[in-house]
Amino acid sequence: MHKIVYLSLGSNVGDRAANLNAAIEELAELGTVAAVSSFYETEPVETSPQPWFLNCAVKLDTEKMPRQLIAAILNLEQGMGRQRRQQKAPRIIDIDILLFGSSVIELPSLTIPHPRMHERRFVLEPLAEIAPDARHPVFKRTIRELRDALPAGQLVKKLVAS
Repeated sequence: MHKIVYLSLGSNVGDRAANLNAAIEELAELGTVAAVSSFYETEPVETSPQPWFLNCAVKLDTEKMPRQLIAAILNLEQGMGRQRRQQKAPRIIDIDILLFGSSVIELPSLTIPHPRMHERRFVLEPLAEIAPDARHPVFKRTIRELRDALPAGQLVKKLVAS
């Protein structure tokens, strides 16, 4: 059974754009990458001072179930060199599952929809580019509505393709 899944990707170590592109290529092994947003440069939030992130959103059509998908994503991150020594540390790649169809999933190791996505401009800005009318299954609002309801604050700058 195919599911449409939306992912948030971020990198703030090394060649950030190359890291995102490599992760997107790897995600193609988990399903069909149906859409990729522009890349956005974003200031880190909820962290100690560190380099700015490059973020994007990906639409993935997959047959994997949630536990299979998160296991594959964690394996992908580790394969790219991500080490989880401390929370919120700078990272080569970070991939979060934002939405998994219209499912609401609460497991000890996985919560979908992502529990803080509605508070984060660095997530909603790229996601609204590729899925403005997708609905949050808990809040029953579109991604565009959630983005537009955010208070001013975090800097998110769309990069122009060269």
